[in-house]
Amino acid sequence: MTYERFLADEPVVVTAALTGGIHGKEANPNLPETPEEIGKAAAAAEDAGAAIVHVHARQDNGERAFSTERFQAIDDAIRRYADDVVIQHTTGATQAPTEERHRSLRTDPPPEMASLDMGPLNRYDRLTSENTIATIDALYDEMADRGIKPELEVFNDGHLNEVHGLLDRRDLADPVYATLIFGPGTLTRPRPRNFLNAVDNLPEGALFNTLGFGRHQLPFATMGILFGGNVRVGLEDNVYYRKGELAESNAQLVERVVRVADELGREVATPDQARERLGL
Repeated sequence: MTYERFLADEPVVVTAALTGGIHGKEANPNLPETPEEIGKAAAAAEDAGAAIVHVHARQDNGERAFSTERFQAIDDAIRRYADDVVIQHTTGATQAPTEERHRSLRTDPPPEMASLDMGPLNRYDRLTSENTIATIDALYDEMADRGIKPELEVFNDGHLNEVHGLLDRRDLADPVYATLIFGPGTLTRPRPRNFLNAVDNLPEGALFNTLGFGRHQLPFATMGILFGGNVRVGLEDNVYYRKGELAESNAQLVERVVRVADELGREVATPDQARERLGL
């Protein structure tokens, strides 16, 4: 286990997932969609304590966007409004052609990080993200070519196997960084024992990020803090602050997890500390 990392006072890296690619303002009108809204949300999340912002692109009508130009506009807005936050692009996209998923990696400059889904998963009744090994390898190779740190997204135990498989096929720079995801459907069932097992089954020396969907966001973030990991919160994963009360902003969710970290005695990483810890 990594309780020793908690005892060692290593700073916790907070990621704010600002927008996502599924629900929009119909789920919470405070969810940012335009480059301007996302830029301002990134700045507010950074001020609240986030070191990393996880970015999806949206069209003007709120639908998903994959173009490099749209990601560029968002990055430009983030850099205009935020101070020094780490930008992490998504490469996930349900039922999008593989080539579309590469476009977020081609901004100038490229993002410092990008997510990499480690296997297939179902979404709703008729949607599936395939994430074949060939797709994973192709996305990873472009990240490596462009100096982008992969954040390996682990939605279930099978994806943990795929993390080890990727390490067999490719030479990933240390430290390996994986996000352990808990929730409904194809995701790992949100149970504390499953969290402990997932941490135990990570590659030796890997760092982990903790992500709980919906009502599981806060308790799993708390477990992540206690076991020396890092945490992700934000309106992509949870549109509520508490039952029946919509979150006011991504910053509000960041502020709460920062308070938890403070009560548990863990320093919250600055963007530069996050860069150092994650090897950016």
